[in-house]
Amino acid sequence: MVTLSVTQGDIATAEVDAIVVNLFEGVTTPGGGTGAVDRALDGGISGVIADGEISGKQGEIVMLHTLGKLPAKRVLVVGLGKSARLDAGVVRDVSGVTARYLQRVGAKRAATIAHGAGIGGLDAAASGQAIGEGTVLGLYAFKRYRTRKEGEPEKVLEELTIVEQDASRVAPLEAGLKRARILAGGVVLARELVNEPANVMNPARMAEVAAEVARETGLELTVLGREDMIEREMGAILAVTAGSANEPKLIVLEHKGDPEHPDNNIALVGKGITFDSGGISIKPSARMWEMKGDMSGGASVIGAMKAIAALGPKINVFGVVPAVENMPSGTAQRPGDIIRAMNGVTIEVDNTDAEGRLVLADAISWIKAERGAKRIVDVATLTGAIVVALGHVATGVMGTSQQMVDAVLAASKATGEKMWQLPMFEEYKRQNRSDYADIKNTGGRPAGSITAAFFIAEFTDGVEWAHLDIAGTFMAERNRGHVVKGATGVPTRTLVQLVEDLAAQA
Repeated sequence: MVTLSVTQGDIATAEVDAIVVNLFEGVTTPGGGTGAVDRALDGGISGVIADGEISGKQGEIVMLHTLGKLPAKRVLVVGLGKSARLDAGVVRDVSGVTARYLQRVGAKRAATIAHGAGIGGLDAAASGQAIGEGTVLGLYAFKRYRTRKEGEPEKVLEELTIVEQDASRVAPLEAGLKRARILAGGVVLARELVNEPANVMNPARMAEVAAEVARETGLELTVLGREDMIEREMGAILAVTAGSANEPKLIVLEHKGDPEHPDNNIALVGKGITFDSGGISIKPSARMWEMKGDMSGGASVIGAMKAIAALGPKINVFGVVPAVENMPSGTAQRPGDIIRAMNGVTIEVDNTDAEGRLVLADAISWIKAERGAKRIVDVATLTGAIVVALGHVATGVMGTSQQMVDAVLAASKATGEKMWQLPMFEEYKRQNRSDYADIKNTGGRPAGSITAAFFIAEFTDGVEWAHLDIAGTFMAERNRGHVVKGATGVPTRTLVQLVEDLAAQA
């Protein structure tokens, strides 16, 4: 991972491979640190502005060679967009794009001014955090299984230093970078888990990773296996795993941030289907490979718990991951089967590909009964319907507690991970009625995301509950800002922010 640091000084004197300055859209005469570098380059930046090579639009980059006029070999001028629209999200995305550009041109050591701090309207800590998150996440790449040709050079941006002239801003910038390292580390862990192939990242391996996190952070770990689930009559999880040779695991990481007040708690429950073939209701083969990422909800919970342990909020947090593989075989559950969840509710299996809600049902029942969870947020790549509704831009949010939904939405706004609430009108609930059991596991095509949420709601009596459907946001098709192609790690940062917000309100 790239090394991040802060130093007091003049960006123009930084002895690095490249320095980074910025430009707002519509500015023709650069000022501040950009202006100082422009003067050192005898108006070089003003020249490229005048020639129309850069206008300051968000994400634009122009590179100038200093030709010995500065200690640095190159200067990057990056566009921040309109000054009125600058926020941490813009800085995060611009930093991601810039970091990839620096790495692509072979810069190993770079320095940057603090985008938006001071005249840009961001406080120094927010600027440092956004630069740090954008840089680490924008540089992330999953290359574990790619063999590099002998002698092929590897371009790696090793160091990025924020150079700040104002001494009073150095400490908050450092604080922002420290927080960025923690949050980005959680997201990177989530991305790593999702990008791994399913022949590696099976339920047992997810449990091993959780154990590694527990050892590193001091979190308490509990892992239930098949026999434990049989003993607790967790019929929903057992039905999903019935067709797989890989044993199911119920993984629980606990942060005891307020042990004197056990009711001050929240459970983060992440769907952990390590591969979803659809079971007997098998999926089409096209893009089925993406179903190695059907454990993205669980991955985000493990990543969030790692960050929560480092930040230490005063609240008790349970990170719960029902890790299961959904495969077709002679022992797999069938459409038409009737199963019984841990809380006694009987379920008609209308479609074996609607398995995520089944494992969440038992996981939620367990954390309520065994740990007394008072608030629950579940995260799941649950429905294709959410992609139809919201595309690949926003995560769908639903819940029985408007207070909890509002808290999730506020946290998402703070982190820039876009989310949108869908309605839960009682009329939708009727679609889940069964002629043979208490409930069936699909409500048909209309409002599929909402009826799926209503199914989970059957198991949330007595708790404040919100549901995040990340089926449209767990994977990215291309690099975009701090997001790179492949697993996104959404909504790891929002889960951490939510926990911190609830701790602050207690």
